[in-house]
Amino acid sequence: MKSKVLSWFFLIAILWAAASGCNNPGDANGDNFPTRPITLLVPWAAGGMTDLSSRALAAVLQKHIGASVNVINRTGGGGVIGHLALSQAKPDGYTIGAVTVEITMLHNMGLTDLTYQDYTPLGLVVDNAASVTVRADAPYNNIDDLIQAIKMNPGDIQASGTARGAIWDLARIGFLTAAGLLDTDMPWVPSQGAAPALQELLAGGVDVVTASMSEVDALRQAGQVKTLAVMADERLKKFPNVPTLKENGIDWQSSGWVSVCAPKNLPENIKLKLEAGIKAAMDDEEFISALNTAGSNIRPLQGQELLDFIKSQHEKNEEAMGLAGLKQG
Repeated sequence: MKSKVLSWFFLIAILWAAASGCNNPGDANGDNFPTRPITLLVPWAAGGMTDLSSRALAAVLQKHIGASVNVINRTGGGGVIGHLALSQAKPDGYTIGAVTVEITMLHNMGLTDLTYQDYTPLGLVVDNAASVTVRADAPYNNIDDLIQAIKMNPGDIQASGTARGAIWDLARIGFLTAAGLLDTDMPWVPSQGAAPALQELLAGGVDVVTASMSEVDALRQAGQVKTLAVMADERLKKFPNVPTLKENGIDWQSSGWVSVCAPKNLPENIKLKLEAGIKAAMDDEEFISALNTAGSNIRPLQGQELLDFIKSQHEKNEEAMGLAGLKQG
């Protein structure tokens, strides 16, 4: 008797669920999206710029999308684990994530087969340009002074900023190549990130750091370092007195950026809703204030512009890794 009651209970539950689905056909095709919380995966650890910008966006996005947005850090494998988890998620809009500049590099290092083509780009969030920064008492007053010193003493001037083959190393390689120099003319000293590299710079262990402007700004304001140039298309609004490499005849740009993407094959109607929500969030003063406080450069890009940007970054970083002998296969 008990088993029959349970059987009837489960049958009724199934029929009720089916009826509910029929009453809400929009749930199946995304017309009513979102109807439940959204997860935003972050492939890097808490406290870093990717995590900070993602959490700032999530906090404001939920106001504009009509559902809570929960940030989950999926770290490990040099960014592979989080990027892989996002690519394998169901393309229904309920799992989105931070896709960073490393997606243009990981496959070239033989760490994964993932590329930007495994995602549906929704919006660029931040784009922090690399810089050429030296100690305040360094004998170089502009980028030309540094280049001449490198030419006169190849191999003597050393640079740092992050691990070998990571984005700030590629920034150095591209800068040297565009200036007609070799990778070995200004050797790389690997570090665990910009902060320890800057401490090594102040201690005299290295001569140049190619980290982002947001990372060197505190020491600039304290008068301990000076930035000779920024690797951006144009001068940054927050740092109007810092010239670009391009102004000095060196056509090279490099940056550490964070985008928001969904898995590949996201339905167009859901994509449009997420894009609209992200745009509204990035225009929100709460988000702008949070990113300005963090010293990060907001760069809103969407649609074809965003896709073109990521594709160009893919090609540029692939070329730089090949020149440095870092590309596998």
